[in-house]
Amino acid sequence: MTRISGIATALVLLCLSGTPAAQTPAADPETVVRDLFWGQLMANGGETFFCKQPFTRKGFTVTEGHIYPLSHVRNALKCGTPTQCEKLDQYRRIAADLHNLVPVQSRIEMWRRNAKYDELGDSASEKDCGMRESTQFIEPPQQIKGDIARTIAYMVQSYGLPWLGLKSTYVEWNRIDPPDEKELARDLAIAGLQGQGNAFVTDPGSLANL
Repeated sequence: MTRISGIATALVLLCLSGTPAAQTPAADPETVVRDLFWGQLMANGGETFFCKQPFTRKGFTVTEGHIYPLSHVRNALKCGTPTQCEKLDQYRRIAADLHNLVPVQSRIEMWRRNAKYDELGDSASEKDCGMRESTQFIEPPQQIKGDIARTIAYMVQSYGLPWLGLKSTYVEWNRIDPPDEKELARDLAIAGLQGQGNAFVTDPGSLANL
């Protein structure tokens, strides 16, 4: 059995045992990112999350990013530096969750990875790919607002994390940008690798009740 298939099998077995994979001790996040995210989920390339820029493989210009940024996870857990937080099972589970991982252009990741999300309007400056930026906040492109809302809701439900901004904003983003075929296919693929899907993708109407 290869290392990749071993990790995937372990995650599936955890799911079959009746315990959600998001609530079980995680494999090393670096291993999950390398072997499952890049090695399987994004093995054939795709397009970056925020800018929809096609790519064939991970490289200098494309990296992995967390929709719910890890800097805010550390703040919520009050665990200190990345090195200190990596000692916590909860932090490692969050850092390794495939539902929260997306391919991002490196230059985008540099300035957006510590931001929260909000509806900023035309008064905010526009940066790459139609994204708007204000102090500590970004407004993503229209076509991924729902994707972000459903991922943030998943992280709130799965790990008890706080909403990054107003819940009402995410409820509205979920309404105006429902799941498309690509998002549904991604959720199905992650469920196969990780052992559980994002219920807000398959049942987006449930987000308002969270």
